[in-house]
Amino acid sequence: MDDIDRKILRQLQQNAKQNTKEIADKVGLSVSPTYERIKKLEQQGFIIRYMAVLDSDKIGKSVKVYCHISLSNHARELIDNFKKTILDFPEIVACHHVSGNYDFLLRIAVKDMNEYQRFLIDKLSIIPGLSGVQSTFVLEEVKGDMGYSL
Repeated sequence: MDDIDRKILRQLQQNAKQNTKEIADKVGLSVSPTYERIKKLEQQGFIIRYMAVLDSDKIGKSVKVYCHISLSNHARELIDNFKKTILDFPEIVACHHVSGNYDFLLRIAVKDMNEYQRFLIDKLSIIPGLSGVQSTFVLEEVKGDMGYSL
């Protein structure tokens, strides 16, 4: 990856809806080499997917919660079961297996506190081996996911 590839990736992170000509103009290449570089970055796995970033308030998911999850032990079967189970929960928008005082960090988006309570009681708390959940509620998003610095 060279500096031009980095410029292309920055442009795509800012607005993946730009067409190849717009990106080419911004990185100082013609359209054809820019297109080829984008395809190469996709094939090499630098670009995993394209997606739209939605306004959580407008789609009715204004309550954002971070949950620190503790498991009762670190048996492979228990960890694998937890990871497999949470994949079916649309309320969870991100999950990270972490080190430290907790085992997992979940990012959750729901409509309101009632929906979070139902999620916690009816889905999350019944996962086998779960020993603790600590919820932290987002008051204000100061800086959202802006992509990676390159």
